[in-house]
Amino acid sequence: MSAEPKPSLETLSAALNARFRGPLMAFFLRKVRHREDAEDLTQETFARLLASPQAADLNSAEAFVFKVATNLLRDRARRQSVRGWQVPVPEEGNPEETSEGLVEDRAPERVLLGREELALALRALNELGERTRDIFILARLENMKQKEIAALFGLSVSTVEKHLIRATQHLAKRFGESE
Repeated sequence: MSAEPKPSLETLSAALNARFRGPLMAFFLRKVRHREDAEDLTQETFARLLASPQAADLNSAEAFVFKVATNLLRDRARRQSVRGWQVPVPEEGNPEETSEGLVEDRAPERVLLGREELALALRALNELGERTRDIFILARLENMKQKEIAALFGLSVSTVEKHLIRATQHLAKRFGESE
């Protein structure tokens, strides 16, 4: 039995770029302030993927790509915290009453209500099928375009729209009952 030849780094790089550049840029742009930072993080993701033995299997690369991307964001946050990046707090007056809104109100009641609302939303999302839930999250929370989502999942834009409608109707029905 002869093993299939390994694709070259250039071939893998081109395939990764074609399949994941748009989704990765959308993911990083939601998390960082500058487009240049998103570009750098996208390139670093590709570099780490190409150094990994799992990079050759593009069919199962999707979850691995976003795991690498998430880890890069965590590393970046750790580096920034070590460098002493802090949110400025006003010197005078109540720190919760800033003109810039840098410190948010963290009253225990508000935190508890927020956690309860988040738990309800997560339960409602978990009631959806996996693909519908993933499409909804990419579209609504990661601000990916329907065309990019369709390419990522190998679906038509119309199918992506149907998944979004199904998820939106489910959530509207779920939260309409509680109000």
